[in-house]
Amino acid sequence: MKKALIIALFGIFSLSIAAQDSGFGAGVIFGEPTGLSLKSWVSSKNAVDAALSWSAIDDFIYLHADFLIHNFNIIDVSDGKLPFYLGLGAKLGFGDDIVLGARIPLGLDYMFSGAPVDIFVEIVPGLTLIPEPGFDIDGGIGIRYWF
Repeated sequence: MKKALIIALFGIFSLSIAAQDSGFGAGVIFGEPTGLSLKSWVSSKNAVDAALSWSAIDDFIYLHADFLIHNFNIIDVSDGKLPFYLGLGAKLGFGDDIVLGARIPLGLDYMFSGAPVDIFVEIVPGLTLIPEPGFDIDGGIGIRYWF
């Protein structure tokens, strides 16, 4: 049993890095809010991400979706890839009130060269539209596995 598990783990982590800048990834994000993170590439530099998360500060369940543009040329790393990304998206919150707002995610996404895993950190200024106009800021760090 242990031998089969070791072989399976070795097989998973010996997959190509190409899976990180194409296809579909799923994982978690920790911060404000915290939850499940999904990302899908639509071209070599553009992706759509989404999350289902919970805000400890607002006691809300949030859904968000963003369109992201990645620049792979800003930060050079010796191993893997580290693109900076910028995006535009929307969020919808459910709690005592319904919250609707716009998001502008800014982040870094490290793509490992030897495993179908990435880690990311982002800060997300936003504009709340409903129930009343206002500014907010979200942020977090996350990890995704690429299929």
